[in-house]
Amino acid sequence: MSSVDFSTCDICDAHDDVRILDPLTLRDFGGTSVFAGPALTVKVFEDNAPIRELVVTPGEGRVLAVDGAGSVRASLLGGNIAKRAADNGWAGLVVYGCVRDAAELASTPVGLRALGLVPRKTERNLHSGRTGGTIDILGTSITDGDWIYADADGIVITEKPVHNN
Repeated sequence: MSSVDFSTCDICDAHDDVRILDPLTLRDFGGTSVFAGPALTVKVFEDNAPIRELVVTPGEGRVLAVDGAGSVRASLLGGNIAKRAADNGWAGLVVYGCVRDAAELASTPVGLRALGLVPRKTERNLHSGRTGGTIDILGTSITDGDWIYADADGIVITEKPVHNN
């Protein structure tokens, strides 16, 4: 879905059942500020190995939704992972955790929303991650296959793709 096909405001106006991610918490760090696609979920804690494994697979326009438990002690991804995601066709990443390499992220053509920046890298394979199923980001549930729409007005989640008239 291209960036001109939707507006989160219009989606909210037309659909009563949308879920909205907290508008004051997740910041825009990617080179693409408007993105949408079906979600693939992953749950991790201060370990980015599962994220690295996923972004090297074909993204096919999906959005990787990462429940990093809101940790601000280590970044879950930086410029290298974001570049891999862009190169492999991921539309974006929504990260309930921190990222790093702000300048690289801003110049990478992929959508990215996260809590903030922290320069410390993550450890790898410290904790097992879980791919798929339902995760929770800021009190909002996201399940594999839900649709995530992000633009300047916010991030909304729907169970099915929606199209504006």
